[in-house]
Amino acid sequence: MAGTEGIDITRRNKKPRLLTDAERDQLDEFVDSIHYSSRYNDDHYEYRHVQLPKAMLKKIPKEYFDGGRGTLKLLWEDEWRGLGITQSLGWEHYEVHEPEPHILLFK
Repeated sequence: MAGTEGIDITRRNKKPRLLTDAERDQLDEFVDSIHYSSRYNDDHYEYRHVQLPKAMLKKIPKEYFDGGRGTLKLLWEDEWRGLGITQSLGWEHYEVHEPEPHILLFK
């Protein structure tokens, strides 16, 4: 699962931008609606995608977004866990599905 090769770290914040308590409180209502795909794999990695409720994107702080792409940045583990995404250890957010920016891809 883990491995940062192939991840464009320039698409992340320089360091994790943690949520404030007030920001986390605004996101709590969406946590139960986060959808986790089944795991799938290739010869190198195990993958899954995580689908956030579309309305949740409006509550996520602007520092989490890539203004040029109109999608979320690649999130540090502390950031995606702060949003309420719960997965076992070792998952790396490596891409955002640009046609559907509420879908985050993990390996």
